[in-house]
Amino acid sequence: MKTITLSIPDFIDIDSKEALQAIAAHLYGARKLSLGQAADLVNLPKVEFMDILTRFNISVFNYSHDELDSDFEAIKDHNS
Repeated sequence: MKTITLSIPDFIDIDSKEALQAIAAHLYGARKLSLGQAADLVNLPKVEFMDILTRFNISVFNYSHDELDSDFEAIKDHNS
């Protein structure tokens, strides 16, 4: 596992736990981590990490518009 040291200015009111949650949420939103990997990073069950995602306005449904369009087309083709 990598260790990263992060210096945060004193005027930013955030502790290390909150900083790690923000990083995990961002990495999930950027599709660098799966939901399970991000939850593991912050040592929380997936359900609790999903609550964190909502605090950061990151959708739990990590689909791009193209993927959604593709899925809808596949559903339409299947039902035809």
